This record gives sequence, C-alpha cells and structure tokens, in this order.
Amino acid sequence: MSTADPSAPALVVLHGGETPPGRERIDHHPGLAEVRYATAEQLPEALPGARVLLVWDLFTEALTDAWDKADALEWVHAATTGVDNLMFPGLVESEAVVTNSRGVFEGPIAETVLGLVLSFAKDLHGSRDLQHAHTWRWRESERIEGRTALVVGTGPIGRAIARLLRAAGLEVTGAGRTPRTGDPDFGTVVGADPAAPGGIAEELGRTDYAVVAAPLTDATRGLFDAGLLARMKPTARLINVARGPIVVEEDLVRALREGTIAGAALDVFATEPLPDSSPLWDLPQAIVLPHMSGDVVGWKDDLVRVFLDNLDRRLRGEELRNVVDKARGYVPHG
Repeated sequence: MSTADPSAPALVVLHGGETPPGRERIDHHPGLAEVRYATAEQLPEALPGARVLLVWDLFTEALTDAWDKADALEWVHAATTGVDNLMFPGLVESEAVVTNSRGVFEGPIAETVLGLVLSFAKDLHGSRDLQHAHTWRWRESERIEGRTALVVGTGPIGRAIARLLRAAGLEVTGAGRTPRTGDPDFGTVVGADPAAPGGIAEELGRTDYAVVAAPLTDATRGLFDAGLLARMKPTARLINVARGPIVVEEDLVRALREGTIAGAALDVFATEPLPDSSPLWDLPQAIVLPHMSGDVVGWKDDLVRVFLDNLDRRLRGEELRNVVDKARGYVPHG
C-alpha cells in the first residue's frame, strides 16, 4: 500500500503466525504509507525505515535482538497490558514512545479472580475432580462475604479486581508503591516493600486471599518468595493473574506441600506453557490456568480498536493514550 503523503509512517506488525483480526482495518488505513507483517525471524528485515511497531506477538522478545535495525522507530504499541518484554536498555533509553493496551483486560481479569475466589470457597474444582472419579462426597463450603483480600498492584486491573471483590462482600486492601488511606477502591493501601514495617508482609497475616495484579518490574520480580509466603495465614490462598516471575515457583510449591498456605490459583508462570514436569500440575491445592484470565470473546478485536484509536491520535498530532513510563515499566496510574 502506498500514499502520496511523504510524512505518512510505515508500520510493522510483529506477530507469531497469527495476524490481527480484521486486518484490513490496518492494511487500508489511509494514514499509513506501508504495512509490513513480520515474524520474529523476519523482523530485522522489516524494521528499517519503519516508524511504528505494533507488537502483536504478545510475549516475544524479538525486538531486543533486532533493535539495531530500528533506525526510524518512533512509537511501539504493545497488544498487552504488561510490557516487561519490551523494557530492554535499547528501547528504554531511546526516544521511542511505548504504549500498551490498558482498557481491554481489566473487567475480564477481575471476573476471573472472583471466579477463582468462589472456586476455592465452594471447592468447585474439587467437585469436578470428584465427579470425574464418580465420587459422592458431602462437605461444607466457605462464605466469601466478610473474608479479606489483599490486591497487590493498584493500577486499573487491581482496581477492577478490588471493586468486584468488594461488591461480592469481601473486605479489600491494596498494596502499592505509595501507602495511603481513603482510596476510592481499596480504602487502605499499604506499602508493597516486604521489608517496610506496616506494609505487605504485615497485611498478609490478616489476608484470606492474596491477589497478585502488579506489573513485572525489578521491584516485583521474586516478590512472593519463601519469606513472604511464610507471612500468609495457613488458610490463605494466593491468586496470580499478573506475571509468573513475581512468584518464586519453587518456594510456592514448597509452601503448598508443607501447608504454609492452603492453595494457589495461577494464570501465569515463569515458563509458559507450564512444563509437563512442573509439580503444580498435580498439587491438589493448585489451580492452573493457561494464561487466559483476560481473554474473552472479542478481546483481539478490542486490541485492534485500541491500537487504531492511538494511531489516529498520532496521525492527528494528539497525545497518545496509555503511554508507558519506561523508567517504571508501566503506565502511571490516573
């Protein structure tokens, strides 16, 4: 595709074999000079001269290896909320703007978290296992009303989770960079530094459900290790819908086996797909999801819509939405 406008940018769409749905909306966009589709292997040839990159391959690190070919890149848009795979020194130190797809996943992820809380409280996953074994086993279940939840991460996803859990009757507290009271969604936000007094480590001792919804940064990598897991109640459950490396999986497996905590529901893992050799597959206290907590019918169309909205803004010279603070590794709250 070509255009008479010499200022029109060339766009590269980095994909993993599956291109965006309804791609004609991109291919025939009147403001683009050219659209190039590239896999990780093709990216070095596609990047020269391109000013815009849409990272559709959700967890690729291909741009790191091809960065020396990005001679004109001005804007990188990620079809994800987390952008940890893009926070390598070359891009961080460059003038290129990075945006993400905030606004697509918040509600679906919050619904998944509520479903996992209910599954633990009502032992729905256990009932399914018993059904498959043709076993009739009566037992009592738990209430969720009045139980406590600590949501680690106070961005839009964490806030959506907090609002839904509060609506279901749980008492919710947040953990984030800045401790405060009077927050509209969390009420109280404690500090996320496990070494700080009165912060996350202390709050975990009162928490029934710890929900990880924070971005993966240097500060959160390995946050839930053996020390922090030991601060949780033996009846508590951990839910991770953020990034796998925030939880030290070996320490979590040990905590589940030794009864340090009562259960864990994980949508994300250090290695994905989760290796067949992982003990998490077979631990009865664990629920394993294949990184799908935010993926609902129509989500890919929504991702395209968010990108095109920002593309139109850029072509009109307007401020982009969802601009990532590259020093922090996420879109600042607010």
